[in-house]
Amino acid sequence: MHELDFLADDSLSEFTAASQPRHLHDDAELLDAYSTAVTSAAARITPSVVNIEVKTQVRRGEQRGSGSGFFFTPDGFLLTNSHVVTGASSIDVALIDGTRYGASVVGNDPHTDLAVLRISAPTQIPAQLGDSDTIRPGQLVIAVGNPLGFQTTVTAGVVSALGRTMRAKSGRLIDSVIQTDAALNPGNSGGPLVNSRGEVIGVNTAVIQPAQGICFAIGINTAIFVAARLIRDGHITRSYIGVGGQSVPLHRRVVRFYDLPVESGVLVASFEKGSPAEKAGLREGDVIVAYGGKPVSSVDDLHRLLTEEHIGKASELTVIRLTEKIALTIVPVRAQ
Repeated sequence: MHELDFLADDSLSEFTAASQPRHLHDDAELLDAYSTAVTSAAARITPSVVNIEVKTQVRRGEQRGSGSGFFFTPDGFLLTNSHVVTGASSIDVALIDGTRYGASVVGNDPHTDLAVLRISAPTQIPAQLGDSDTIRPGQLVIAVGNPLGFQTTVTAGVVSALGRTMRAKSGRLIDSVIQTDAALNPGNSGGPLVNSRGEVIGVNTAVIQPAQGICFAIGINTAIFVAARLIRDGHITRSYIGVGGQSVPLHRRVVRFYDLPVESGVLVASFEKGSPAEKAGLREGDVIVAYGGKPVSSVDDLHRLLTEEHIGKASELTVIRLTEKIALTIVPVRAQ
């Protein structure tokens, strides 16, 4: 009896020694790798992040608000959200070292909820910009900002979904929005969403209340395009076709059969009543693959092509409807 008890105890000891430490060691390595990725990414992006404080004149006096932003050039240009600075009578920017500067609005685009600010300050550290077209659901992301006034707060999560559509305060739909569960709160608006390398892949913009873990960011590819136009012109004049859509892959057989220059397109998820899209005969479920003879592989491609020059001009819109390739004629109007 005692011998059996001894053998049982010895076997249990061997089992514990052989398996438990290895399991714990593996978990520790995974957690260390995760921690290293988050801390490294945060260290790279944090010097580029700023706190934005605004004052707005209201009937009862002065109203204060705050948000976040980040340098994307070394000479003082900042990206933030339009809703952070719209209507502000004064804007102050606080850097990571505590120094403060007055900021001017270079350009503001409520339709994408993006704005470019500039401060006159010594050379700043610009954020490294990534490619929002390469991210995938489940990918690790880190948000840095100033929620509720707590400066340079770091939160981490994953890309929950891609291709979301949300409505800007201007009423226009923003397409190809990133959904994440990295915690965001008031004050995070305009801050960067970065990948594990510390590269900005989105501009944090909104949360759904009272839901938890449903937050949104505008893809950096869209933000770069908008920022370039704002710096050049101070505003963006667009043509408008009235489509709500998202980027989707095309079936390989369709690509080969029609010898398409793209392997993805823009799925028409909805369109506005009385819009150029409706008048042209677009249907929900159509996939746009070309506009004006130029290939369209993503929502960003379509946005880039819907420029001021196309307002009032008939253009050919190529779509895949089920498995059929169709050419439609569309006449964009000026975006309101």
